Amino acid sequence: MPFFEQASNIAGKVDSVFLFITALSVVFLVFITAAIVYFVIKYSRKRHPTSEDIKGHTGLEIAWTVIPLILFLGMFFFGWTDFNYMRNVPRDAMVITAIARQWAWSFSYPNGKQTTELILALDKPVKIELRSLDVIHGFYVPAFRVKEDVVPGKNNYTWFTPTRLGSFDIQCTVICGPGHAKMLAKAIVIPLEEFKSWYFSDQKSLPPHVAGKAAKTPLPPQHPAIAILETKSCLTCHSLDGAVMVGPTLKNIYGRKALVIERGKEHEVQRDDAYIEKAIQNPEAQIVKGYPSAMPSNPLTADELKQAIELIKNLR
Repeated sequence: MPFFEQASNIAGKVDSVFLFITALSVVFLVFITAAIVYFVIKYSRKRHPTSEDIKGHTGLEIAWTVIPLILFLGMFFFGWTDFNYMRNVPRDAMVITAIARQWAWSFSYPNGKQTTELILALDKPVKIELRSLDVIHGFYVPAFRVKEDVVPGKNNYTWFTPTRLGSFDIQCTVICGPGHAKMLAKAIVIPLEEFKSWYFSDQKSLPPHVAGKAAKTPLPPQHPAIAILETKSCLTCHSLDGAVMVGPTLKNIYGRKALVIERGKEHEVQRDDAYIEKAIQNPEAQIVKGYPSAMPSNPLTADELKQAIELIKNLR
């Protein structure tokens, strides 16, 4: 029984190296502490009031040089071989792109599907290509023992094979701003057949049995635009029910005024069709005061834009 939950092929290897180094460190800590106590007592001033000149001992000097060298080389060997294994991706691994931004994750699949939760097939290797739209983030799945920095302008990756069904936390390990603590997602491992059924279907959202668990925001009665907003990852930052999130809620905003910052100056705007279209297509042009300027450009087609505006009009 492992000390911690192990849910990937990488987890056992990482734990083995960690426990080996930890056990070795504890042994040396006990040994060195005991030696210090022993020599403090044995060679105290009371026992030896007159100091003596102690000459070197060749055997001891060789021993305390060679033994630690062998142990450190052993730690390096186990660490390097496991690291090398973790950087060599199997040829049959599915490539999924994880996109990080302040403060949410989104995931893109080879067939064009996009989700806000990482959907994985049991016992199938996957390569996660890591991209950042703004600042440095950290992609960390504790149960899988994978952690990689997500650096803007740099291509990075990690890979693993999920070995257990279930839902596992995805965390950001780099303090990336005031919303860092909310930058959470789930890696959801489902049976291979269920994954294939979802992956090759026309369904754009999450698989049926995990959609309810992963939803962050209670949704209003179904509207065609909701699937669009989910696909474009809009609902990772904007709520539909008035809940406070990273970005402004979309509920009851249509027709109301908003204080925005444009070219460094504050002014009021009317939230009408033109404003919403501009806010979606060019989000950096007008930033609602009090919210971060971190919304990525995520263009919608003319039809998708029309449906999104219609939805926002009716969110009361």
